[in-house]
Amino acid sequence: MDWRDEGLLLSVRRHGENGAVIEALTAEHGRHAGLVRGGGGVKLGAILQPGSQLALQWHARLEDQLGTYKVEPIRSRAAPIMADRARLSCLNALAALVLASVPEREPDAELYGATVAMADKLAGEDPFWPAAYARWELALLAGLGFGLDLTRCAASGVRSDLIYVSPRTGRAVSRSSGAAWADRLLPLPGFLVGKGMPTMGAVREALRLTGHFFETQAMPALGRDTLPPARERLIGVLETVTLPKHEEQMDERRADEAEYHRSMGETKVIILPGNGSAA
Repeated sequence: MDWRDEGLLLSVRRHGENGAVIEALTAEHGRHAGLVRGGGGVKLGAILQPGSQLALQWHARLEDQLGTYKVEPIRSRAAPIMADRARLSCLNALAALVLASVPEREPDAELYGATVAMADKLAGEDPFWPAAYARWELALLAGLGFGLDLTRCAASGVRSDLIYVSPRTGRAVSRSSGAAWADRLLPLPGFLVGKGMPTMGAVREALRLTGHFFETQAMPALGRDTLPPARERLIGVLETVTLPKHEEQMDERRADEAEYHRSMGETKVIILPGNGSAA
């Protein structure tokens, strides 16, 4: 059995004196493991960094065997990601979730594309990568068969003013329909449905939302009790991350400042006799 493919490297573990077993998320063969001979050495060790994009050639005598990989680098993402603690923590969480939840050897082109795009964001300069990661977790839930329906209200069918999610069904709920049960519903951050730019508070709410459905639906269905520790560590690291002020916020601030200066310009100055003070 032989095939060639491209993949995102998820994990590397030493095997024997000089080998390494790697797992990669591939475009056409899903999550797939294989032995890299010499993968524990210096030369290949520099290539086998989680997050790297690799050209893969897999060979095995039988299809159900571990098999061996020959690897060639396509793109390394290690340097920019490892230079930033939060981005590295995010890559670790992404890899851990894929390894814990995505079935082996079952290709999913949409999930593969979303995961590679997320890795590119972590290696790039986009400061809003935390919001992209929250959207990626939504995509992973959908790929696992636990997608949320955030398109219309579960109660009324309306598509506007959706601010809650049912913790049981994963369907959106509008402000008016959910008002009486607001304390039982999960907040729906607006940026997940294309409403406004994200803030870190909204990103944390989004990860609480996805975390709920991983913990109550996806992980139990996969026979797992909890989310991977790397994902929990990411939540803690994100407490230290800030996002830049986006243009809408800056426009509001400029408008407030302009209004303040206009009001000051319209204030009448009255000179009181005797002391020259103004009121």
